[in-house]
Amino acid sequence: MTTAMPGNKKWLIVLGTVIMQMGLGTIYTWSLFNAQLVSKFGWELSSVSITFSITSFALAFATLFAGKLQDRFGLRRLTAAAGIMLGLGLILSSQASSLPMFYLLAGVVVGYADGTAYITSLSNLIKWFPKNKGLISGVSVGAYGTGSLIFKYINGSLIESQGVSGAFLYWGIIVMIMIVIGSMLVREAPVPAPAEAQAVSGRAAAAGTAIPAKDYTVKEMLRTKEAYLLFVIFFTACMSGLYLIGIVKDIGVTLAGLDVAAAANAVAMIAIFNTAGRLILGALSDRMSRLKLLSITLAVTAAAMFTLSYATLNYGLFFTCVAAIAFCFGGNITVFPAIVSDFFGLKNHSKNYGVIYQGFGIGALSGSFIAALLGGFKPTFIIIGLLCILACLIAVSLKAPGQRQPREKGMSLKPSRPTA
Repeated sequence: MTTAMPGNKKWLIVLGTVIMQMGLGTIYTWSLFNAQLVSKFGWELSSVSITFSITSFALAFATLFAGKLQDRFGLRRLTAAAGIMLGLGLILSSQASSLPMFYLLAGVVVGYADGTAYITSLSNLIKWFPKNKGLISGVSVGAYGTGSLIFKYINGSLIESQGVSGAFLYWGIIVMIMIVIGSMLVREAPVPAPAEAQAVSGRAAAAGTAIPAKDYTVKEMLRTKEAYLLFVIFFTACMSGLYLIGIVKDIGVTLAGLDVAAAANAVAMIAIFNTAGRLILGALSDRMSRLKLLSITLAVTAAAMFTLSYATLNYGLFFTCVAAIAFCFGGNITVFPAIVSDFFGLKNHSKNYGVIYQGFGIGALSGSFIAALLGGFKPTFIIIGLLCILACLIAVSLKAPGQRQPREKGMSLKPSRPTA
């Protein structure tokens, strides 16, 4: 069986995935609801904001099991069920009146459904376009970021017109419809035939990408040191971006001396540059070594973190650092699925990437934990900057397990014939 398919049908799969990913990305508008829930129920802001941390953990945790569920139920059924589950979680949240119910519904239920559909639809789309893994990953993950940007205004309008509880209701209905429609358009990617897989490997070598020696299972992947080194890199990349997203407005006011309105512009800037990084660096990663690209983004992030720590910030310098970190974070999130497939193959990609993706969930809380431990923004930026340098050095020296690297230009890339 091959991945040959009429172009128009393939792009229907792209469209379906994009629609799903946009619906899934709407969970990143959660910060709009914090103050409204505090105002309505009189809860502490810190207690309400924990909900999104639970959502992030549940999202990452779900990716561990999504691949097995896909094998059992199929992609269409699984993503449709995840969309219904996510929508119901938000709809039922409109009737919740206690923090534990929000933690369960908007946190556990919504996060688990989101992670299940996210990892399976992303991995499936990459399998359909093995020659352009970086670009197609950028399209999918970029749609996730675009969903958060668009729904920032949609959910903001719903909160104003319907109140916070009514906004949950309509948000859930809209997202459920989007994901279910998207799931109807996707089709599961077949496993490429050996001859086709070899041809793809040859094209990967010509592009400067490592050639997978085989398709690793999760157990086989976990026996390699490279899996743990990739986890360290991914954890660091996620922590740098997620910590900034959570406190960027406060940094603008506290460190750069901006007024609240000016600092709030950084929230929109993060969404724009985050999405731009996903699209631009995803496409670029198909034309150069993904690990080299990753090392550059980590170095840029480290420089921005140290600037936020040591420089006297003004409006321009503050927004430059924010834009750089958001751009690199978006690119790293996009390039990593392709790196995992370069290292461990496409066959078990959703399962293997699900394991590495746990770095996202841990990174979501680690920045805040370090800040609480060290007592401020600047010490946390310094620690993150140092970790980025470490991750950069790992990326520069890292090679795929059991895989041959492409030869220098001018040398033959054709596999040698076996001797008698």
